[in-house]
Amino acid sequence: MKERLLKPSRIALLLALASAPLHQLQAQDAEETAEQSTLITVTATRNPIPAFDYPGQVSVVERETIEDFNPSTLQEVFQAIPGAEFDAGPRRTGDAPSIRGIGGNGVLIFQDGARQSFVSGHDGRFFIDPELVQTLEVVRGPSSALYGSGALGGVIATRTVSASDLLDEGERTFVKLATGYQSVNDEFRIGATAAAQSSDAMWDVLGHLTYRDAGSIKLGSGDTLPADDEITSSLFKVTLRPSDAVELYASYARYQADSSDPQNPQGANIAGAANDLVFRDARNDTAQMGLNFNPASDAIDLNLVGYYSKNGVEEDTVGTSRIADREVETFGLTIDNRSRIGVGDGSSLTFTYGGEYYRDEQTGLDTDTADGTRGGVPDAQTEFLGAFLQAELTLTDGLPGEISIIPGIRWDSFKSSATGEIFTIDDDEFSPKLGVSYKPIPELLLFGNWSRGFRAPSFNEAFADGVHFTIPDLSAAPGPFGPSFVQNLFIGNEALVPEQSESWEAGAGVNFADLITDGDRLTFKASYYDSDVENLIGLDVNIPTGCFVASPFVPSCGTGAAFGNTSQNVNIADAQISGVEAEFNYSSDHFYLRGNFSTIDGVDAATGEFLEGVLSPSVLFLDTGLRLRDGDVRVGTRVTSASDFDEVNDPNQAREGYLVADLYLVIEPETGPLEGFRLDLGIDNIGDADFEVVSAGVSQPGRNVKAALSWSKGF
Repeated sequence: MKERLLKPSRIALLLALASAPLHQLQAQDAEETAEQSTLITVTATRNPIPAFDYPGQVSVVERETIEDFNPSTLQEVFQAIPGAEFDAGPRRTGDAPSIRGIGGNGVLIFQDGARQSFVSGHDGRFFIDPELVQTLEVVRGPSSALYGSGALGGVIATRTVSASDLLDEGERTFVKLATGYQSVNDEFRIGATAAAQSSDAMWDVLGHLTYRDAGSIKLGSGDTLPADDEITSSLFKVTLRPSDAVELYASYARYQADSSDPQNPQGANIAGAANDLVFRDARNDTAQMGLNFNPASDAIDLNLVGYYSKNGVEEDTVGTSRIADREVETFGLTIDNRSRIGVGDGSSLTFTYGGEYYRDEQTGLDTDTADGTRGGVPDAQTEFLGAFLQAELTLTDGLPGEISIIPGIRWDSFKSSATGEIFTIDDDEFSPKLGVSYKPIPELLLFGNWSRGFRAPSFNEAFADGVHFTIPDLSAAPGPFGPSFVQNLFIGNEALVPEQSESWEAGAGVNFADLITDGDRLTFKASYYDSDVENLIGLDVNIPTGCFVASPFVPSCGTGAAFGNTSQNVNIADAQISGVEAEFNYSSDHFYLRGNFSTIDGVDAATGEFLEGVLSPSVLFLDTGLRLRDGDVRVGTRVTSASDFDEVNDPNQAREGYLVADLYLVIEPETGPLEGFRLDLGIDNIGDADFEVVSAGVSQPGRNVKAALSWSKGF
């Protein structure tokens, strides 16, 4: 039986934190700490390091945690990540992530290293099934020093499952069959995975398929939100290892979601006169080929990745012949290398450097327009070229503890153009960053970072054209067929400049192994951040006063720029955003407790008003459970508590706080006749609470009974 009492050595160590000299604290228990397991981040530095050691905030969610959520969408897993949320509403078709209050083009999304550049006002942009995801990483805070334009809020990176994740030593093949159901939208799921590798491990291959069918969503308010969707997700991967130094790999993933919902499916919207019911076809195709070359040399650890991704949403309006489509294709090539240099006993220096080229191409279609173009969706392209350099210097020689210094800088050049436009948008930017961490003892981390980020104007913002909306001319007497109508038109803006941010962050963390019992582990990491974001891009909508009242003293009503009836993206605001984030995790053989806390504040620097669409309530999330029967059974509960949300300019947008609890049970025998089976049972929102996350009046899903069953086996 494992020891349950607080170990005397641990008590001594905790007391030593307040009293002992630093060099004594460093030496004490260093061996135990070095042996403990930890989560690894690749995205935060492009060089694998423990997530705890990164001088900033990065969350790594592995497959085991994702499976415990038994999620219908990956959005549900983001409960485990502070400062990151989705603001779309109950329907999955509008999934749109934000990090530290910044969303849209201010968040980069990667799938197996391939950029996902599709951004739409209401079509969502997160097209991946949770069954495909092996690891989810979220880097919070500006990351332009490594990833260039768009990382003002941060980076979301998913890595899909590979054969090596499933095959144990000595196994040649692997098979998994899975099914599931949830009551809140009558969703049924079925899926299969197969993997194989050669006896000498020189090649492996994986195939996966998941199908979901779901209907209308039962809300906590008692209402039912109309929805109807079918999702098919597939994945194929192959890896070749012709030598110990070379690995070649290729993959193709497809996400296909066919749904029937309003043209704008976000929030609590339902179909009506101003929001047509459409048959929506959302799709994502992502393919990549890569090379890793890692010979027996500290100077070379090279990755070369070429990729292609195509994201699109087609909407067929029910009852009419209108078809509207938006599609974005991305071609990219990235090369990076790591060179490691020893600089003394216990000290090290790693350089990470490389370059990137990618091109986004967008096409829009609307069969209701004379030329087939779609308003607000120009046929356009943007090209980016970037180069980056980062150093990771760790010093221990002659120091009371360990200091890590991570400076980095990236240069980007970009150029955007659109069909039919006489101007282009082009510029270049430097994005520096500096992170510093200090460990006076192996268990204690103090860190801080400073960074600058930028986001280039998107082609939708720079070259917006076509009809934005149609309004009646109320100043004129109605004719025999009713009032006359005029149109508000999008117009481009060649004067747009990139959004830019400057951010500071400081924090601390602790990381203990064998704290209470042998084999347990506690980590805690918290920080405060402050960001100044300049030249925020927003839509300036102008409607002539003459459209509402006839007067010789005001311009008359009409269509387009001649009458001032336009919508144009402009640099309209500077923002000040600050917040606190914390993550913690305790795990032992029989008990675990993990959770996070986040809060955010933000104002318009010019007006002092709250930043609409940026702020959210303070949120505390806890996930705790027991491991029984040597880990074969886990029973747990998740609790989310949010404060009242009153940082609003319009009192009608204030929301009450909420408390929501989930229960779940996992049965996964490791031995015996049921080995290979896994049963997940759970109830989300067990109190059937009526609560609002997105905005006032948008109720979230009510009580949801969930079940999943899978069988897997390696041969």
